[in-house]
Amino acid sequence: MESAENAENAEVLVKPPTLTASDRLAAKKRFRTQRRLSTMKNKVLRNAQWATLKKRSERLLFHFIGKKEGQKQRKKEAEALGDKAPPKQIPRTIENTREADITTVDRDDEEVTFDITHDEYESYFSKTYVPKILITSSDNPHSKTIHFIRELTKIFPSSECQWRKRSSVKKMIQSAKEKDYTDVVVINEDRRVPNGMLVSHLPDGPTAYFKISNVKLTKDMKYKNIIKEFTTHRPEVILNNFQTRLGQAVSRMLASLFHYDPQFKGRRAVTFHNQRDYIFFRHHRYEFKSQKRAALRELGPRFTLRLKWLQKGTFDTIEGDYEWIIAGKRHEMETSRRRFFL
Repeated sequence: MESAENAENAEVLVKPPTLTASDRLAAKKRFRTQRRLSTMKNKVLRNAQWATLKKRSERLLFHFIGKKEGQKQRKKEAEALGDKAPPKQIPRTIENTREADITTVDRDDEEVTFDITHDEYESYFSKTYVPKILITSSDNPHSKTIHFIRELTKIFPSSECQWRKRSSVKKMIQSAKEKDYTDVVVINEDRRVPNGMLVSHLPDGPTAYFKISNVKLTKDMKYKNIIKEFTTHRPEVILNNFQTRLGQAVSRMLASLFHYDPQFKGRRAVTFHNQRDYIFFRHHRYEFKSQKRAALRELGPRFTLRLKWLQKGTFDTIEGDYEWIIAGKRHEMETSRRRFFL
């Protein structure tokens, strides 16, 4: 009886071992190690390596089971205590430990709100004109860039595509002003892949340049022939997590590329989600399954934007007045991993 009680006490006192750095590294190399063991010809070394790998795998499994049991126990205690339960632990992330920024927008500050709303896009948000966008590219674009521009013309309402024909950006902007365009979008490419987007608001600016990465066209999406589902309905625009004055300026610039009156019948939604100064673009079509559930279907394309500079007025890289720019090396401005500008 005493031995049984001691065994039970021992089971209670046993705690999952903490994993060391070597254990975590071994877990990451697990499959690679198994592959290496299968080709090892020395039987003695192979058995020794396999025993070590098996022991480490058992420790990882024991730690995982102990962690799950702890989560279940805490959940039972919270249900038993009810309202008296301790608050749920919130994990520390880079987003919720973000460094405070003096330019963070306070919605309750009337002066800041007035300053933001009375900018170059005031007439657009007052619904005094309908956006008309000119989309072009660098000289001699390749197939992926051409497809990308054609898909952008399907996303931006009232947009047209014209090729450069070796004319400069300044000449194109001047010509666009004469033809009553409200915005000019220039897609640059490098190594046959789109890598930059210039957005200039007409007639008086501002102008912004974004780096483009992770471009995935509609034909490369999960569902084939999904481009046939594109409709001419004006999409809804969702701008998420733009918190600073610079972020508000960028979000208002992106919003002005779309019509201010969406057509909900088309069930199209365009999202610009800012996370750690990377702006993720997604294009979905939604369908209501019930009063509480909705299904999303990504139409594409998808890409990621990274702001490089913001300039007052139209495009002028020589005498232009920059509001914000990544000067020198990027890491000279990023003094901390938890400091963000948007």
